[in-house]
Amino acid sequence: MRLNEDFGVAAAKLEDLKTRIARLRIDLALIEETFSRGGGKGGQKVNKTSNRVQLFYPPLELRVACQRERKRSLNRFLALRELVDRVEMKVSPATSRRLDDMERARRRKTRARARTASKRGEAA
Repeated sequence: MRLNEDFGVAAAKLEDLKTRIARLRIDLALIEETFSRGGGKGGQKVNKTSNRVQLFYPPLELRVACQRERKRSLNRFLALRELVDRVEMKVSPATSRRLDDMERARRRKTRARARTASKRGEAA
């Protein structure tokens, strides 16, 4: 997989992804990339083009698929970013932004549940 093509995203986002890949020591040559026709909404565009991207990273047995956008290049970027997120969650959980977001959401839901229970007079 190459990172020198135009993904159609801001340069800052691409640089951020490159630094995360370097920090996690992900070997881009090991990533297996396949394309297939997507499904669901989209009509002719989805039926005619192979814009669904699947990435497989054998060292950690991670598989990611993305068909959120119509452009294959943008789906490649989004799939790679998802793969890097998952690698970071496995390899370096202390620095993972995704795990921080999940923990923050868990705490927010717990507080909301406790507030609702106190309003209703229930035991938390």
